[in-house]
Amino acid sequence: MLDFAIFAVTFVIILVGAVLYLYPSSRRASGIPGLNPTDEKDGNLQDIVNRGSLHEFLVSLHLRFGSVASFWFGGRPVVSLGSVLQLQQHINPNHSTDSFETMLKSLLGYQSGTGGGATESVIRKKVYESAINNTVEKNFPLVLRLVEELVGKWTSAPEAQHTPLCAHLLGLAMKTVTQLALGETFRDDSEVLSFRKNHDAIWSEIGKGYLDGSLEKSSSRKAHYEKALSEMQSVLLSVAKDRKAQRKQTAFVDALLQSSLTERQIMEDCMVFTLAGSVITANLCIWALHFLSTSEDVQDKLCQELEQVLGSDPISLDKIPELRYCQQVLNETVRTAKLTPVAARLQEVEGKVDQHVIPKETLVIYALGVVLQDSDTWSTPYRFDPDRFEEESARKSFCLLGFSGNQTCPELRFAYTVATVLLSTLVRQLKLHPLKGQVVDVRSELVSTPKEETWITVSRRKQK
Repeated sequence: MLDFAIFAVTFVIILVGAVLYLYPSSRRASGIPGLNPTDEKDGNLQDIVNRGSLHEFLVSLHLRFGSVASFWFGGRPVVSLGSVLQLQQHINPNHSTDSFETMLKSLLGYQSGTGGGATESVIRKKVYESAINNTVEKNFPLVLRLVEELVGKWTSAPEAQHTPLCAHLLGLAMKTVTQLALGETFRDDSEVLSFRKNHDAIWSEIGKGYLDGSLEKSSSRKAHYEKALSEMQSVLLSVAKDRKAQRKQTAFVDALLQSSLTERQIMEDCMVFTLAGSVITANLCIWALHFLSTSEDVQDKLCQELEQVLGSDPISLDKIPELRYCQQVLNETVRTAKLTPVAARLQEVEGKVDQHVIPKETLVIYALGVVLQDSDTWSTPYRFDPDRFEEESARKSFCLLGFSGNQTCPELRFAYTVATVLLSTLVRQLKLHPLKGQVVDVRSELVSTPKEETWITVSRRKQK
């Protein structure tokens, strides 16, 4: 199974640049159909800019050239794979690092491993994943309480009131991630707001400004970004120092402090989890509630499962695996929203897809947004239909893409847990309704988000 981690869109352009800088000996992926460079210096960069996102560019690239296609970044070729069959064929034995983690850390100027090679990278990856898993187990009641607080606010609001999904669910995600990652200091809303200010400044520049070089051209924007990054790093270092002195054992940072990681490495892993965990969790929840609001039948079927498995009891961690339809709803949310539309990995050894040879040290892009809505893989691909995951073939394809199973990135597994708590609490109490006339467009960035605030209304579900 391929180890696909979350990646995306304009972000991947930076990965291309980083790879080509770090591996200047990469050879041309000759014989693979694709675009000629439109500019000697920038390759097809302007074509990507013209399409609006890397995802939209890849859609047009694969439509024109098929499921294996190439394009140029600067003077170097990049290979993109756009079907399940080709992804399944791709041979790349390097599973020692998480490609999302590697990319995010390289952008932030961090090192992926512990500095000692592949074995140390595997160890650090296991420490990171174990820390997230243990934190969820120890703090599950806290996740439930934060969700119940939000649902309580929605329940007490007038039924005609418009509810802003993006604002409320990003707030929920930020509160959940900061408290689980960094401890009880972030029960204070002012601490969360301050953290969110720097978080947003960093994330927005990661998702834009690099593709067209505008960040480097704007000294004020660059200074704002660097200030936010410096302040956030200082906060994380300070939290780690305080938690170490207190010898606490409940937060993500506490688990890292028990490992052999250095103070700097602990700060870096906290940065990755708080940055990626917040955005992935928020947008999985946003899209899930948006799609549920458009389908009363799906809501009712989900409510029926929740009542059968949980009765009137709150959800518990051990009950989550029994909620199979809820899992299908979240899987279909990821697929329909193209939650993470692009992934990538460096070709560690020479590989082959179909008749095409992929040279060592070539950057290979997985056009997941293309594959997730490929009509050869998914029937009626643009329809939100959780029932499709009753089929073994759909589950197998989804797992192959890295969205379920053991290869799922830890941030997405964390997001699934929070989203399951949210759905199990919300759907048994309220019905969701879309706002009439609202058109929700997708912005395919590092994580796919609505282009504008998305609204719903809610009504109380009749008790049986």
